Amino acid sequence: MKSEWRGLLRGVSGVSILVAMGLTGCTVGPDFQSPAAPKASGYTSTALKGTVSADIAGGGGQTFAYGADVPGEWWTLFHSKQINAFVAESIANHPNLEAAQATLRQARELADADAGGFFPSASASIGGTRQRVPPAASPTGRARFYNLYNTNVPVSYSPDVFGKVARTTEADEAAADNARFELEAAYLSLTANVVTAAINDASYAEQIKVTQDIINAQKQQVDLLERQFQLGAVGQADVLSEKAQLAQTLATLPPLQKLRAQGRNQLMALLGRLPGQDRGESVSLAQLNLPRSLPVSLPSKLVRQRPDIQAAEAQMHQASAKIGVATANMLPQITLSAAAGTEALKPDKLFLAQSAALSAGASAAAPIFDAGTLYHDREASQAAYDAAQAQYRSTVITAFQNVADALRAVQADAATLKAEVDAENTSSDSLNIARAQFSAGSTTFQTVLTAEQTLLTAKVNRARAQAARYADSAALFQAVGGGWWNRIDETPASMPKPMDPVDNIPLVAGIRAATADKK
Repeated sequence: MKSEWRGLLRGVSGVSILVAMGLTGCTVGPDFQSPAAPKASGYTSTALKGTVSADIAGGGGQTFAYGADVPGEWWTLFHSKQINAFVAESIANHPNLEAAQATLRQARELADADAGGFFPSASASIGGTRQRVPPAASPTGRARFYNLYNTNVPVSYSPDVFGKVARTTEADEAAADNARFELEAAYLSLTANVVTAAINDASYAEQIKVTQDIINAQKQQVDLLERQFQLGAVGQADVLSEKAQLAQTLATLPPLQKLRAQGRNQLMALLGRLPGQDRGESVSLAQLNLPRSLPVSLPSKLVRQRPDIQAAEAQMHQASAKIGVATANMLPQITLSAAAGTEALKPDKLFLAQSAALSAGASAAAPIFDAGTLYHDREASQAAYDAAQAQYRSTVITAFQNVADALRAVQADAATLKAEVDAENTSSDSLNIARAQFSAGSTTFQTVLTAEQTLLTAKVNRARAQAARYADSAALFQAVGGGWWNRIDETPASMPKPMDPVDNIPLVAGIRAATADKK
């Protein structure tokens, strides 16, 4: 048997040369390098230090802490147990996160699958055939029949001479990185949307309360004017004017109620509930804490802290690796093969030593003519990389814009709230004076009506501005990346399933899978 193997190997002496080529091969295609961070000293043309303050809930002054780290659970800075509960429920139940976890697991499984190309593959077969020898080929001049039984275990290996497998797995790993950062982006978007939806709900609730308070005051004013009209102290025109004012105020209530109802529906969807599963949980603006110090990532670190930028970089990395795959497809592919088996005319002799059959070989195949197919495939891969580069730059620009917009919003809306609080206080004083003057007969009732409308507008605007302070803080946390690097968002659902060593045998793994599918 040993002499047979030696003879067999002498017949394929080129195998050693091909193996050496495989061991000394090169990986074609560009080696990816992460893009450098933009050279920017700040997000705005002038550095923003902080905001003004107002004497009301949500009106505290805020400062920007440049370079400070962002907490992983940034929403807890609002000190609201209900917001914390909302976020926890959305993370546990929203299908978008479940889908993102599964997509990440899929990408990792595909990477593991393609990594199998680094190793040899083997299969096994056993069979039997009945053959007829025609009379012309038979020594006796008569047709004869015989049975032939065989077993075969072929092994093949393709050395990664030009790095096709290496670049394929590199692309797969980049795709897995992209899926991971898409998961982080989905997590960040969901949590920020939940916080914003809860704040908006509180804002609508406050606006509805303010409007209802004004309606109650106007109803009391109508009752008072009607009594005064009965006594002849005021004219009917004054009564009708106040009723018209009341009707106008009542007309503003349904739109607010509609907006709140629609906002509640959105909040329920973010929590993974159906609209009919609303249990009425809510937050109050007065109970929320406004973070006094807002962490702002340095521009040099933002590209590593925004998941959308990281995802765009991973897509660029994947496109770069695919250039190498396309290049390797244009070059020779080498395959080493060997097989061991048996052949016998009778089943009982199939596993005897004298029935052994051996083979070994090597081959190299290279494309000679394909009318430019592989060339254009590579050019397409290069174009895809160029597109990914441009998309990356666009994502970075948008990210910097998001941070700049959020910083400006925090500063501007703080000034707006201060002005709205001043306007509300002034409008309240103006209404009190107008009513006193009307009672004294020194002004017309139209002055009172105007003051009432001004106060209603001021109260509603103040409630909106109050909510904007909290929403702006949430938007800034989202813009700087949400601190995902300080928490673990991946769950077992995103990890490849543990593989039993026997699952390396496809037949065993297939039987297990088929059995599991029937359960």
